[in-house]
Amino acid sequence: MSLSDEDVQKQINHMMAFIEQEANEKVEEIDAKSEEEFNIEKGRLVQEQRLKIMEYFDKKEKQVELQRKIQSSNMLNQARLKVLKAREDHIRAVLDEAKKKLHSKTKDATQYQEVLKNLMLQAIFQLLEPEVSIRCRKQDVDLVEKALSTVAKEYQEVVGKQCKVVVDKDNYLAPECAGGIELTAQKGKIKINNTLESRLEMISQQLLPEIRETLFGPNPNRKFKD
Repeated sequence: MSLSDEDVQKQINHMMAFIEQEANEKVEEIDAKSEEEFNIEKGRLVQEQRLKIMEYFDKKEKQVELQRKIQSSNMLNQARLKVLKAREDHIRAVLDEAKKKLHSKTKDATQYQEVLKNLMLQAIFQLLEPEVSIRCRKQDVDLVEKALSTVAKEYQEVVGKQCKVVVDKDNYLAPECAGGIELTAQKGKIKINNTLESRLEMISQQLLPEIRETLFGPNPNRKFKD
């Protein structure tokens, strides 16, 4: 039984509608899959960038913290250096004041002559030379010469030998010197500085830890006193 043109057209239209529906469903399926893949890829990229951003800011935060610690450490060190300098300046001022007061210690002639005798004896015992020369301030010549006999006698009693001690009257110690003596031997090749200033400097170096503790109190961080 043959189909009429109208029936054929209906079947064609039906088939075309079916094909179109299949195509639309396929398109929807592809769109849905693409959307899903897009969302997955977008999520992956977003997460990846989020991690990079977090890593970047974490790194920046650590750099800022490190910079802060370095800056804080530098400021602390600078503050410590300023404190140390202020303390050393204060100690130097105290020693300078002590040096100025040395001049007053020579006003008592009897006491000062005993000091000169001991300074000469100490220097002579250090050298153990048969002949030495004494330099002193011009105003101290009489006191030094009065002590020479006692110095020579005590030296001979201890060492068992004589020592010729002469006063150098051509080269005196500087007028601003607080006092004391300078002893030379072997034509000036050997010299011992026993002026009051040199003795103060030596003693102050030895007593520096005690001076610091007296002025500023004990340092809890200092294990050794040097």
